Amino acid sequence: MRARLHAAAIVMLGFASQSAGAQDYPNREVHFICAISPGSGADIIVRYIAEKMRVLMKQPIVVENKPGATGNIATEYAARAKPDGYTIYVHAGSAIAANMHLFKRPPVDITTALQVVATINRQPFMLVVDAKRPWTTVADLTQYVRQRGDKTSYATVGPIARVMGALYNQATGVHAVEVQYKTAMDSLNDMASGALDYAMQDPQFSLAQAREGRLRILAVSTGERLAANPGLPTMREAGVPGIDLMGWFAAMVPAGTPRPIVDQLNAQFNQVVSRDDTRQFLNRFGGDPWITTPDQGQARLRHDVDAWADYVRLARIEPEG
Repeated sequence: MRARLHAAAIVMLGFASQSAGAQDYPNREVHFICAISPGSGADIIVRYIAEKMRVLMKQPIVVENKPGATGNIATEYAARAKPDGYTIYVHAGSAIAANMHLFKRPPVDITTALQVVATINRQPFMLVVDAKRPWTTVADLTQYVRQRGDKTSYATVGPIARVMGALYNQATGVHAVEVQYKTAMDSLNDMASGALDYAMQDPQFSLAQAREGRLRILAVSTGERLAANPGLPTMREAGVPGIDLMGWFAAMVPAGTPRPIVDQLNAQFNQVVSRDDTRQFLNRFGGDPWITTPDQGQARLRHDVDAWADYVRLARIEPEG
């Protein structure tokens, strides 16, 4: 009896400690983990959100960039951090879901190691060509690529681009050769010289280069048009069935973070994302604001992990390492 009472007291003390910790949270600086190098499109989004959250949290926010291993370094760091709400991972949930199947031995199981506290945006990838090339529609490009066969090539950066390119090849029966790049900027000169015929790129890069007159966007990867890009057709509308790929950013914390802190962060992130200036900011980068509960965000993460098993198989991608 005495042992049971002692165990119960320990449990109650733990609950009381968690509750007390949540009540005065946050009381010191918070760290936002970014998986991309400083100055990139993703880094700009992280820093924008961090600045808005700093005002609400009333504490300093330090952005830590931990690039490398296609995001796995940052993912593992965030997942193994103390689950107290002071380490927040702001990254593409779609990308870390993909990594569960793009690597033979991912460092953690994200569905059990991380908790989504809030979603931030949803965005497409984009099929782009050099602005000097004559193609103005996906049908124009497809006709050219069919004629040229495996003498044509296209650029990809990241898992969504790779799958989008593979599905385009399969759906249209073309035989273009994929060329993988570390960054989208690395492919720009090859696009301009004609060494590459087209590319699958993220919206931040695609829209910035389109505004500068360097690239032309032919279609987007999502199943429906987004408010950020209402004039851009989907791949389905452009006559390429079977493509519905959505990228999305989220704020995540280590599993085991007290639920009151998770709920508080959800309310604060949702407040930031619902602002009109945030909507305008996210639209400039090609995405729409996306507001969910923690449970809805976690369900989407699990959904994407399952979906990427099929994507990797369909795209015939050989997992690394």
